[in-house]
Amino acid sequence: MSVEQKGGGGQHALSLFGLFLFLVAMPFFLQMGGGRWLLAEVLPGQVPHGSLAIQSLRTEPKDDEKSAAAAVWGIEDVEFQQKNAIHRNAESLKVTQEVLDKMKDFSYLKSNFYTVDARTALLEGDINVDEALSMDFSIEPTLEEPKVLIFHTHTNEAYADSDMSKGLEEGICGVGEELKRILEEDYGIGVLHHMGVYDVVDGVGQREGAYERSGPAVEEILKQYPSIEVCIDMHRDGIAEDTKLITEVDGKTCAKVMFVNGICRLNKDGQAEPVTWLENKYIKENLAFSLQMNTLAGQNYPGFMRKIYLNPYRFILHYMPRSALIEVGAQTNTKQEALNAMEPLAKVLAEVLLEDTP
Repeated sequence: MSVEQKGGGGQHALSLFGLFLFLVAMPFFLQMGGGRWLLAEVLPGQVPHGSLAIQSLRTEPKDDEKSAAAAVWGIEDVEFQQKNAIHRNAESLKVTQEVLDKMKDFSYLKSNFYTVDARTALLEGDINVDEALSMDFSIEPTLEEPKVLIFHTHTNEAYADSDMSKGLEEGICGVGEELKRILEEDYGIGVLHHMGVYDVVDGVGQREGAYERSGPAVEEILKQYPSIEVCIDMHRDGIAEDTKLITEVDGKTCAKVMFVNGICRLNKDGQAEPVTWLENKYIKENLAFSLQMNTLAGQNYPGFMRKIYLNPYRFILHYMPRSALIEVGAQTNTKQEALNAMEPLAKVLAEVLLEDTP
């Protein structure tokens, strides 16, 4: 008994000594960029891994070096010729004046259109409703070249009845293929559907770091196909097993759909701080793009859209103004429910992307 007590006292002393060393070293650790390393544990999949991680820990990059974000994503290497968003009347977006008036109230807008992750913050100046709903995201439809890119950072996401042994088409990739079919057949919008796998490493499922792996591939696709003006990263959400995200649209049971926006901002003790190494010059346009589609869906298909989800990440939304991360249902939905959701989703997309919809 006495031996155990003595051993316990020695361990206690060692623990106190270890704590002392940790407290002494912490200021130096933070000055050397350790704060970013700590945050990396909070924001998995949004900071560099491996050898690039060392480079990204520098607080201030040298003038002749790219930023940490550019080292991973290559955002300084690619210049896409995008048609600038121009203003149009909200009426052309088919938004009623009653809805528009309500949305101009920030409290109403925030509570009815957004779910804000506790790690970030939506500020009143982030969204000017008149400006957001008047941005023109229209494109010239064609089947001669791709105008829309659909990809899946989490390629292996599946539904309740998916048999993934039959192939990726059993999961979220099959849903992306259905959206491609409808956009091309019904709306004449050429789509490139990329099914590269980024959530598996060496044969083992690995979601952490998936965005670092999908980012360079998306960049290469955009270099190869400069005609692409819309980027859609399509996912399937994960929720409590006793919850099911369903609604009825035109007599069909559909999985509910949710847009996700990363606003590159952290809520630290009530203060909003930018995540400076996650660059995205299109945050305002990304927010407007999802808000337009969510607003139209709310009018045309009540209950179809969940609230737009905001968090500190960037995801793959920084390459162009017309970028969206879309969650189609969850693991509790059936594959058919997710497939059924593509008709109303395609209609909403087409209403925003086309001057005239069929």
